[in-house]
Amino acid sequence: MPAMHYRLRWPDGSETLCYSPSLIIRERFRAGESHPIAPFVQQLREATGIAEERVMAKYGFVCSRASDQLSEVVSTAQRFETWPEARIEIVSFEDIAT
Repeated sequence: MPAMHYRLRWPDGSETLCYSPSLIIRERFRAGESHPIAPFVQQLREATGIAEERVMAKYGFVCSRASDQLSEVVSTAQRFETWPEARIEIVSFEDIAT
């Protein structure tokens, strides 16, 4: 199963390199797009759920790294809840060689 990294840029300019065990993130988002924080987090929850289902179907267990990554993004997003019009940008995608 192809895994990937995706880089997010937060409203304060900081960046986070994130992990997904499937390419679903690239199917749902595009590099260079920016999104309001709350809708982005909701879409990321849905995409992570799909990724976990794909891993479960192939390997018989979920990817704890994917759920840990989602928790980290949600935690970071909470820092910006009070920022008016805060947006998160999808900077890039990178396939992980297996």
